[in-house]
Amino acid sequence: MNSNLLKRSTVVALAVMLGLSVAACGKKGPLEPPTDKGYEYPRDYPAQ
Repeated sequence: MNSNLLKRSTVVALAVMLGLSVAACGKKGPLEPPTDKGYEYPRDYPAQ
């Protein structure tokens, strides 16, 4: 019974950590389409 509780709590903890890690990545805000300026070559680095 004790090992069953340990298995469940481990699965729940891993699920929570996985959910938080996926929620933490990505860009905030709306996406912007690429502009024609991005295709200019040569360009100065770092491009911002």
